[in-house]
Amino acid sequence: MKKSILFVIVLRMLIYTSSAQTTIGTPAIKSYTHNEYNAGSEIWHIKQDKNGILYFANDEGLLTFDGSYWKTYPLPNKSAIKSVAIDAWGRIYVGGQDEVGYFFPNNAGILKFHSLKQRLPKKARQFADIWDIVIHNNEVFFRTIECIFELKNNTMHTFDAPGGWMLLNRAGGKLFAYDKAIGLVIFKDSHWQAFVQQPTTALNVSGITEFNKDTLLVSTRKNGLFIIAGSSLVKKNTAIDGILLTDLINFIQKIGVDRYAVGTSAKGLIIIDGKGKLIDQYSNNQGLQNNNVHGILLDRDHNIWLGLENGLDFINYNTSVKNIYPNRENLVKSNSVSIFNNKLYIGTSNGLYTVSIGAQQKDISTATGAFTEVPNTKGQVLSLTQINGHLLAGHQDGVLQIDDNQAKLITPGPGAWTMKAFPASQDVIAGTYTGFQLLKYNGAGFSFEGKINGIYESLGNLAVDRSNFVWATHPYRGIFKVQLSADRKKIVSYTQYTEKSGLPSALNNHVYFIKNKVIAATEKGVYEYNTTEGDFARSVFYEPIFGKAKIEFFTEDGKGNIWFISNQRVGVIDFGKRSSNASYKVIYFPELAGQTVKGAEYIYPHDMDNIFIGSNNGVFHLNYRQYVSSENKLNVLLTTVKAIAEKDSLIFGGYFVKNNRIASAQNTQLIASLSNHWNSFHFEYTSTLFAQKSNEEFSYKLIGFDKDWSQWSVKTEKDYTNLPYGQYTFSVKARNNLGTASAPVSYSFIVEPAWYQTIWAYLAYFLIIACTVYIGIKAQQKRFKLYQQRHTDEQKRLSYLHSLELDRNDKEIITLKNEKLEAELNYKNKELATLTMQMVNRSKLLLNIKDELMVLIKKLNIPDASYQFRSVFKLLSDTGKSDDDWDNFSMYFDQVHNNFLTTMKAKFPGLSSTDLKLCAYLRLNLSSKEIAQLLNISLKGVEISRYRVRKKLQLATETNLYDFLMEVTKQSG
Repeated sequence: MKKSILFVIVLRMLIYTSSAQTTIGTPAIKSYTHNEYNAGSEIWHIKQDKNGILYFANDEGLLTFDGSYWKTYPLPNKSAIKSVAIDAWGRIYVGGQDEVGYFFPNNAGILKFHSLKQRLPKKARQFADIWDIVIHNNEVFFRTIECIFELKNNTMHTFDAPGGWMLLNRAGGKLFAYDKAIGLVIFKDSHWQAFVQQPTTALNVSGITEFNKDTLLVSTRKNGLFIIAGSSLVKKNTAIDGILLTDLINFIQKIGVDRYAVGTSAKGLIIIDGKGKLIDQYSNNQGLQNNNVHGILLDRDHNIWLGLENGLDFINYNTSVKNIYPNRENLVKSNSVSIFNNKLYIGTSNGLYTVSIGAQQKDISTATGAFTEVPNTKGQVLSLTQINGHLLAGHQDGVLQIDDNQAKLITPGPGAWTMKAFPASQDVIAGTYTGFQLLKYNGAGFSFEGKINGIYESLGNLAVDRSNFVWATHPYRGIFKVQLSADRKKIVSYTQYTEKSGLPSALNNHVYFIKNKVIAATEKGVYEYNTTEGDFARSVFYEPIFGKAKIEFFTEDGKGNIWFISNQRVGVIDFGKRSSNASYKVIYFPELAGQTVKGAEYIYPHDMDNIFIGSNNGVFHLNYRQYVSSENKLNVLLTTVKAIAEKDSLIFGGYFVKNNRIASAQNTQLIASLSNHWNSFHFEYTSTLFAQKSNEEFSYKLIGFDKDWSQWSVKTEKDYTNLPYGQYTFSVKARNNLGTASAPVSYSFIVEPAWYQTIWAYLAYFLIIACTVYIGIKAQQKRFKLYQQRHTDEQKRLSYLHSLELDRNDKEIITLKNEKLEAELNYKNKELATLTMQMVNRSKLLLNIKDELMVLIKKLNIPDASYQFRSVFKLLSDTGKSDDDWDNFSMYFDQVHNNFLTTMKAKFPGLSSTDLKLCAYLRLNLSSKEIAQLLNISLKGVEISRYRVRKKLQLATETNLYDFLMEVTKQSG
């Protein structure tokens, strides 16, 4: 009987829990797997230091994360770490099996482990895992199952467990522990004593946290939550008891005003308020990697880190951007939103969904509730429009009127894209798959007045200007300007605008009526309609903002700000803020880049607290007011400095130390000085604004080398190579997408000069130069004395030397005359060689011209060509036989070669002029080919001429003709 009653109670709790409602806005969850942080899969405990660096207790050691880089620091014996704590000096306490101590950076900023094991009594130096580390009143407590260690005044004290220490927890300024045998105890007067009146040995306490002023909230493993008031323990009933009584609770922790986080072993993380009402639940369904939550950290930006049985998850809890899923079981595309009669409506690709919100609800994403589907809206909802106090939906079946959570079809179809009301009128125009339809408001609702004939196009984008002209766009046919009749039942005329009307093309244009102007958002920027010219032109106002970028969506909010989507980037032109060179400020939202529905982009700016952006999975909610006023501290960290030579050397590990404390700036007394061999450096830097990694940019400057700061970049590292000797300071700063920049962080170092660049080397150089000058002066003085001594002797020798000089001058005159004659001879030789080559080249050219003419004549097949070209061939032959060149040649030749030709004529009068030419060319040792070209004869003709000359000279067969001619010259000389 008791079992059945208990079953009914549990069942009711489960039913109550299943109906509990969470906030409709879900923050983004970023998951880190063990492959990303390259350590053990389980994350047990998490802490954050004052610089923002995160520390994780991991099975492979102490794991750190600075926003960009992961590092692992194992214990000396490689044992697992289950807990971590950081004291006011920055010491990071950890412990493993048979090892306990802390990590602290050395003077180079590199974390090193300092063991405390030797301070334990010898009998306590063997122990199992350290599960909790708590800092209380400047003392450090370590919990193992068997014993609690207390580090006080550099001395370790031990407290054995009667039944086994299962918890060590600090809350409300008090230190608590839980032992199986004695229950919940408090540390007071240097020993443990009972804290509450009721027995607690059976409760298996798993966590304690602050609740109200004088009360504490206690979690138990299997018995739910309790409250400690004074010394009394009272059961606390909650809306999640169905979970708490059927799952194991790992911990409870206060994470904000009236917000408490409960970590479970199978249901993920549950957040409740002080009344026990469910606020949020994060599990596999919401994106957690694992439902067994070991540890939690609310970081300094009020976001949540979860250490899981398998991985690490980051919940962007304090975010201005959240997801809203109208149907969590079927994540559908959503591109229409409206807030109407205290309800949020979201149109999706498969129906219209709604949830009630409070009339006073500022940030709608924080409202609690559950979406329901509006009946009769199954199918694609294309738009939502409020007109005359009613909500109309453009639907694939036609126009729907939404009243009291009911949908009524008021047009016969086809599908309707969107609706626009005419100013000061009861008429409404709808753009459909096949043109326009007219609706009329009758006071209670809308009636269908028929199709407006004249245009049969799918018009998905509408605007109505002040003159009641209807503007519409077709994705492939440009923009239409339509004039309706007085009763708006027919089209009087229309104009179609394409690239011929000033637009860049007819494709993918969107038309809007914004700030009393007709605006065309195109694939190449923003264009405005010129009412005077009757066409479109590039917008002067929007040109500096967008240039030729693609614009997918435009809309104006209630304050006159313009929200847009450009190249899948969401942004706003905020006229309430000023930039350095404009009366507005353009702000982009990197978190939303690439998240909109391509081809159906949509933004619904309800107010500054509620901006909705359509996406492929539900909608995004942006609290713009919170976004631009975020107080999250933007900081930058220099995490690594390496000197590079044959191998890298870590000279700075990311921590500044001063007076045995972690500091925020470098100790000027600890500036690294490196030899000239280490003159290349690698710097790594980051920011610990974990929730806005996509918004960060960095700028750096190496003072002593760079003249200006670098351009802003998302890169988190920089290299410098081959720096000359000197002192340098590397500075880096960060900024976010709002233009807010952090203070720079700097690191100074010195590159020492090479031995030959030191002051001692320069002193040595000075001494060497001074000695050299001194020795030179002394040598000069000695030479001057010798000169004076020898001056008299020199005077005596002058007359003798003068006579010798006259003789030498005469000889030099003769030598100069000989040199002049030799120079003239060389000149004539050069002239002769030049003239010879000119003659050879000219003969070759004439021969080539003649050959080419013959080839051309044959190709053209000209009849009687020989006769017709006889004058040309005669001219070429006469030119080749010109005697002018020969006369010049013979003159130079005789001058150079001892009147060779004159001698030959005298000794052998039987030689003809052609024979003499041949002899001269042979004397120059020209080739047969060159001689043939000069004489304008064939190679065979040259051989015949040589034979004839030999015969006239009466030379024997064995006598070489060239040698003979050389001898003739010598004999003549």
